[in-house]
Amino acid sequence: MDRTDLPPTSPAGDLPPDPPRGFMARIRNYFLTGLIVAGPIAITFYLTWWFVTWVDALVRPLVPEAYRPEQYLPYGIPGSGLIVAFVALTLLGFLTANLIGRTLVDLGERLLGRMPVVRAIYRGLKQVFETLFSGTGSSFRKVGLVEFPSPGMWSIVLISQPPSVEIKNSLPGQEEYISVFLPCAPNPTTGFFFYVPKTKIIDIDMSAEDAATLIMSAGVVQPGSDPQKKIAALAEMAQAAQVANAAAPKQPAQVD
Repeated sequence: MDRTDLPPTSPAGDLPPDPPRGFMARIRNYFLTGLIVAGPIAITFYLTWWFVTWVDALVRPLVPEAYRPEQYLPYGIPGSGLIVAFVALTLLGFLTANLIGRTLVDLGERLLGRMPVVRAIYRGLKQVFETLFSGTGSSFRKVGLVEFPSPGMWSIVLISQPPSVEIKNSLPGQEEYISVFLPCAPNPTTGFFFYVPKTKIIDIDMSAEDAATLIMSAGVVQPGSDPQKKIAALAEMAQAAQVANAAAPKQPAQVD
């Protein structure tokens, strides 16, 4: 074929523009953009409003009618119960910090300690609240990777506390164990709790908030300014740990 028969070529700068997008495609993009902007705001306001009204419904019956704002105003004030609850809890904490308050708390705890069923519930809840709301506690503030649910698959876990003496003595081997919580996607409030050897956990530089966001979005929202590099680094760490575990000599089974 002669070169004169070929169609003329255009320079890179003279390429024809992209064909105009259809009207419905533009409407769809505008709608999705508005949904992305308004969705998180609407859900945040809804959850905040639900929490405020829930606290109001709990606290309002405890406030005498003469002291309720709707008795003096033509309408109720949302959040008044939340303010009352905040003041009451702050005052309770102030009184508990004193000698008289500590004495009353100790008396109440001894009274609850004599009730068979209530005793276990109260002690468990008290330990949970002290651990979660303690400023010096380390539970669920560290994030790690565990090979779960099968070899070669790695899951994000929140690192908690070492096991108690009773559980530690029942665990096999002489390794040091740690308790972890594995949140499920997309609801991180549910998941699995188990004990795992410390050598099987890969510590990662990630906050618990970023881990929760990563789990809730099922990996769509990656923490950090450069998500691709962070994912590659985590994959390399997991692969290196897998190679190290495979190369480690296995302990012989104990025969009773």
